[in-house]
Amino acid sequence: MKAAVMRANNAPLEFENVEIDDPGPGEVRVKTAASGICHSDLHVISGSLPVPPPCILGHEPAGVVEAVGDGVSDFVPGDHVIGCLTSWCGVCKFCTQGRPYLCLTQFSGRAPGAKSRLTSESGDPIGQFANLSSFAESMLCPERSLVKIREEMPLDRASLIGCGVTTGLGAALNTVHIPAGASVAIIGCGGVGLAALQGSRIVGASKIIAVDAQAWKFDLARKLGATDCVDASDGNAVAAVHEITGGGADFVFECIGLVPTVQQAVAMTARGGTAVLVGVVPMTEMVPIPAADVTLQEKNITGSYMGSNRFRFDMPKYIDFYLDGRLLLDEMISSRLKLDEVNEAFDRMRKGEAARQVIVFD
Repeated sequence: MKAAVMRANNAPLEFENVEIDDPGPGEVRVKTAASGICHSDLHVISGSLPVPPPCILGHEPAGVVEAVGDGVSDFVPGDHVIGCLTSWCGVCKFCTQGRPYLCLTQFSGRAPGAKSRLTSESGDPIGQFANLSSFAESMLCPERSLVKIREEMPLDRASLIGCGVTTGLGAALNTVHIPAGASVAIIGCGGVGLAALQGSRIVGASKIIAVDAQAWKFDLARKLGATDCVDASDGNAVAAVHEITGGGADFVFECIGLVPTVQQAVAMTARGGTAVLVGVVPMTEMVPIPAADVTLQEKNITGSYMGSNRFRFDMPKYIDFYLDGRLLLDEMISSRLKLDEVNEAFDRMRKGEAARQVIVFD
């Protein structure tokens, strides 16, 4: 099969013919129909997320089941599925507490010493990213990395739900529970931020403030539900949010992952409000914040990982939201492209020139 392989950090992906193994026990082979291109893939390429090459990236897929291994009872060939990186074991304390997105073994692949799921034509193993590797014509996944979806759902739009939409929408719907009438600020209007914005609209927030340094994103943000927009490149964004809300937003979602924007998120939060850290700050960096904001103003700061998802429950619900018109996905896709255009797509991502880009396979 054709795949885009990361052979080195900070280098273009290379297009190769790759061998994919047959499904083993508990595994499912999926023909990839579409894959979103996520900033986390770019973080791996840059080395800020430590994943060693060679590796096939991509973790926002949708496709059709081709074959299943022994013991698989949840899927049959022909099923339409979404893949999610938060695979779960079902028995650890997080799974049994109802927080499977924190499962301790979610990134475990095949047992040590077992044959690699992916190999080069010469037989050398190729790493699999998050048990998915969707920058390839097929994927070989644990069955607990997949969820079956309704066949009427277009698979290019379904792919967005695999990571970005689930991360942002879930931050608003699962990690915190926004009451109707609350004020919300979203820092960063990429795919994750726009999904958090939509989650805020769906639950009935009264003010939804889109904050970004690229004003071209604001037309889309307004279409998806923003009531106000703040250009962070023009003046004091914190002061602007305080003015719009009369003292700060009840909920602030930081969806970029930079030290200055995390600090802004805390500063934008109202007394007694909650700052939700959704973007991933590089692991080597610390974020200084004024402790008095937490104690004297009772501001809350919480993290949100992958939208606190229970993806076999959440993703079918998000599909319903799309099909009944509550969740807007068509508007979020700025371009559809072929696999061999992925390096150009990453260049656009680096420059901030695209909303959501989706690889569509034949």
